[in-house]
Amino acid sequence: KNLSISEKQTNKHTKTLPPFSHFEKRNNNMDESYDCIILGTGLKECILSGVLSVEGKKVLHMDRNNYYGGDSASLSLNQLYEKFNKGTPNPSLGASREYNADLIPKFIMSCGQLVSILVKTDVTRYLEFKSVDGSYVLHSDKLYKVPSTTSEALSSSLMGLLEKRRCGKFLEYVGNWEESNPKTHDGMNPRTTTAKQVFDHFGLKPDTIDFIGHAMALYYNDDYINQPALETIKRIKTYGEAVLRYGNSPYIYPLYGLAEMPQGFARLSAIYGGTYMLSKPVEEIIYENGVAVGVKSEGEIAKCKFLVGDPSYFPDKVKKTGKVVSCICILSHPIPNTKDAESVQIILPQKEVKRRNDIYIGVVSASHHVAPKGKWIAICSTNVETSNPEAELDPALKLLGTVDDKFYSVRDIFEPISDGTKDNVYISKSFDPETHFGDSCNDILDIYKRIMGKDMDLTPPPPKDSDN
Repeated sequence: KNLSISEKQTNKHTKTLPPFSHFEKRNNNMDESYDCIILGTGLKECILSGVLSVEGKKVLHMDRNNYYGGDSASLSLNQLYEKFNKGTPNPSLGASREYNADLIPKFIMSCGQLVSILVKTDVTRYLEFKSVDGSYVLHSDKLYKVPSTTSEALSSSLMGLLEKRRCGKFLEYVGNWEESNPKTHDGMNPRTTTAKQVFDHFGLKPDTIDFIGHAMALYYNDDYINQPALETIKRIKTYGEAVLRYGNSPYIYPLYGLAEMPQGFARLSAIYGGTYMLSKPVEEIIYENGVAVGVKSEGEIAKCKFLVGDPSYFPDKVKKTGKVVSCICILSHPIPNTKDAESVQIILPQKEVKRRNDIYIGVVSASHHVAPKGKWIAICSTNVETSNPEAELDPALKLLGTVDDKFYSVRDIFEPISDGTKDNVYISKSFDPETHFGDSCNDILDIYKRIMGKDMDLTPPPPKDSDN
């Protein structure tokens, strides 16, 4: 069953945007002034483009590529083989057009901030979603479904009987916990009590703490354990509430791949007057007294009050903070030991694979219209820790069974050196290997606040009269 996450669902799904001629500027009128020029059409940039356009900003959105999505693009099979220089795909893999393989593997937390942004902007009218079948964690070389409620904890084979009860009590505590109500805190101040102290309060064993911290709070290392418990409790509570929304797992995923979302926000921006130019090279950022005032492209200059863009457009204004290795795998079968799930997330906690960072596997298939019937796409990823990044994904690949073909990539992670308030250049961070868009949304909301001087209003819109 496909899901609506807005007050109103339109049954017509728009696979792609209208022809670019509907709203993409292809004349010589670039020589004019805008409030904002946005460089790159990744998800973060497109969300900001849409939101700023709705708020009345005159936006010019440019991309050097001839497609939407940037790092968050979804590729057909032929595009995938072309990108990785692997020649021609085997006909046994099926029709190229039936593939929408994401370059960045991420699911959407069904009650997270990205859903709030989608609902607030009504971009959900352009998209359809389907829940992800399950979430699993590796423990002692076996896959277990992640328990997220007291009843699931009590029936899980992941823990012994006494530990089930302790875990159940902890999850019940989190379920009842309210940040504004100290009576629900059980005498622990979440701003001063560490996550470890909270776990110890309930007598949880290290293995239980491991799956709670990594498979529910979704931390990819153990840095959180000695930090105040507030963020950890909120993450676990969000996870539990997300599971309750649709069942089975806390995640949803758009039909036809993640690139549908940048296109949806691009359409939103265009409706509110945003101008789009694809295949548009950026020759120079124009500065006056150290402040960005425009962009030069193909001999023309567009003026602006401020710039937004991804790190690839500002190599002199970002710093490298790490690397992520990914492997896109095409399979002809579901992942073993996941009850033949059509879509699934698998977390390999760092301790299980003797690493500093977790390894993630995201799996989607024909049920989300990203592969032909009988094919699955599994994307493995992690932070690079060694000089042999591909080998770091071996523990994940072992869980997949037979792989028809695979595509490795290693990409650098960048973040801006400054916050943009002095030079009016607001740069997004590269996508991390996180399983969902939590940190990515934090980045979007932070950039928005720096530009606008206020928090983004995520209050849900009132129901339309036609919905009543």
